[in-house]
Amino acid sequence: MGAPYSLDLRERVVAAVEQSGMSRNQAARHFGVAISTAIVWVALYRKTSSLVPGQMGGQKPRKIAGEHRAWLITRCQSADFTLRGLVTELSERGLKVDYRAVWEFVHAEKLSFKKNATRQRAGSTRRRSSTRPVAALSGAD
Repeated sequence: MGAPYSLDLRERVVAAVEQSGMSRNQAARHFGVAISTAIVWVALYRKTSSLVPGQMGGQKPRKIAGEHRAWLITRCQSADFTLRGLVTELSERGLKVDYRAVWEFVHAEKLSFKKNATRQRAGSTRRRSSTRPVAALSGAD
């Protein structure tokens, strides 16, 4: 990610427009910035009298916190779940989150739910005589 333009450059572009009478397009070409950038800087200066760049980046606080966090941990430990199901349950409780937020929470808290081995067998039983117990599958043939 790029860094914001320097305050000095911002001030020179705005001064060229405000004091020297250049158009925004001329000032943008003269200082080598995009026309839209010069337009935004002049508008920002006229509105706030400041050209200080806004904050870039940072970290957003997690939406699943407090009582929702405690409820979700208890819910995940008590019964089987799907992430989409948890999204629905949280929305019913008044917290609007997306699939990714729930996935990150479950992953960070190490609350993953794994299906057991008998559920993972797939396919038709038509081609084999009968299903064998899981213990027999793990042993040597």
